[in-house]
Amino acid sequence: MSPESKQSRRDQSHERILDAAARAVCRDGYAGVGVAAVMKEAGLTHGGFYAHFESREALLAEAIAYAGTKSIERMQARTRGMVAQGVSPLRALVEGYLSETHLNTLDQGCPVAALASEMPRVGGELRDASAKRMIEVIKMVEDALPAGSRAGAAVAIASSMIGAMQMARMFDGEKRMEVLRDCRSALLAQYDRSGGSS
Repeated sequence: MSPESKQSRRDQSHERILDAAARAVCRDGYAGVGVAAVMKEAGLTHGGFYAHFESREALLAEAIAYAGTKSIERMQARTRGMVAQGVSPLRALVEGYLSETHLNTLDQGCPVAALASEMPRVGGELRDASAKRMIEVIKMVEDALPAGSRAGAAVAIASSMIGAMQMARMFDGEKRMEVLRDCRSALLAQYDRSGGSS
């Protein structure tokens, strides 16, 4: 096997581990992620873990970064599609984030919404990685805001979206969607100048 194909195989294994760990941490929280279970889900042996990561914390920090990148890529793709149909960038982002699809895909959704209540309790590398995810969400909102929006609007909107998603997930049935609808309506009424319905 050539060095290139060996590296390619290692990279593929690394990504499989990250994908499994990212889904696990969003679904089960930081404390709920076990190395053995992640490796099994990735289709690899437990013994191979240390060829990829120095520690469980290093795995979790990289997994949260991976989850954040994938989540933002999905949100940006959905937003671009809606903008192409004439929807304002902010409306597209708010409606996509506060959607039933996002609500029901905990393991593939925004890791900040999945983990925000746990983030202050972690330290070191993992806390830094978690804080960076929050900054990325705020930046995504900033990019969607209309020119001339007031200072602090992105933080207010991001906080509202994340909080609404967490609150909605605490309920069953129609109440879940009611929380998202109410937050969408309030945010768009206050911040979206394009008009239209949510």
